[in-house]
Amino acid sequence: MPAQQKRLDVAVILAFLAIYLVWGTSFFAIRIAVHEVPPVFAAGTRFFLAGLLLYGFMRATGTPRPSAIEWRGLSLLAVLMFVGDYAPLFWAEKYVPSGIASILAATIPLLTVAIETFLFRRQPFQPRLIAATLLGFAGVAILLLPSRNQSLPVIPCLAILAGSTLWSFGGVLNRSLKLPASRPLTSGASMLAGGAGLLILSGLCGELHPFPHVSLRAALALLYLIVFGSILAFTAYVFLLARMPATRVASYAYVNPVVAVALGYFLAREPINLRMIAGAALVLISVYLILNQPKQPVTSAQANTRPEGETDTLKT
Repeated sequence: MPAQQKRLDVAVILAFLAIYLVWGTSFFAIRIAVHEVPPVFAAGTRFFLAGLLLYGFMRATGTPRPSAIEWRGLSLLAVLMFVGDYAPLFWAEKYVPSGIASILAATIPLLTVAIETFLFRRQPFQPRLIAATLLGFAGVAILLLPSRNQSLPVIPCLAILAGSTLWSFGGVLNRSLKLPASRPLTSGASMLAGGAGLLILSGLCGELHPFPHVSLRAALALLYLIVFGSILAFTAYVFLLARMPATRVASYAYVNPVVAVALGYFLAREPINLRMIAGAALVLISVYLILNQPKQPVTSAQANTRPEGETDTLKT
């Protein structure tokens, strides 16, 4: 094998490890951050700084700035996919185990299919696809069922699902919006705008009075989310999309929850029982079936799976 091909193979392996492990561990980093600092402030800090760095880098390397009409599209994505999604996610992780949050977030492909099929009518009604979607929602229902030993807080779980719905809605709208041609610039600009929106929301919620004290532990968690979760993993994701089939790259959608659940169990003693395993299995099987539909073009269900970088492709 040529040396160049070997280097490429190593790069591909490292890139997959980045989107599998970094995005999978991001849910645990969120859990650490929101138990130390106000949740919306933590989300806003993460995305404002990550967006500022990515957008600034792209502009410094000569990428043209977005036009006024492109900024309107970016602002809409920022409201739906960052303010509308990550504010509920960060808040909910104060009450929901990080592993469960990652499973609920993995429903984005299911929600995208439902929105495209029944709201926008962009997907033809395919019985197999609808069956896979219903299977995933059945898994969510099993997760939320109360049990004698443990019951999940329903409102925070529904908040995660509501946020994921807004993310999916933004992902579907993304294809009809005028956005910059550069995907990294689009991601950086939407993260920057979304982070600013989250910080404004944080102020309106009273989180900035007094200004939050950021402990070393919270600062390290936020730094991990900014550098690794939003910039490094995003770069790896874009690298893979240019070299691999989209469905293969989208496999992170059912690997991330496994990583998140395992990390929560071993590091934070988050409980796992048979009901959770059954519900998670149904969700992940559903995601696998949706992302591996035979002879189907790449849909936003594949392009918009989560996401703890970002815009139309990333959610973690």
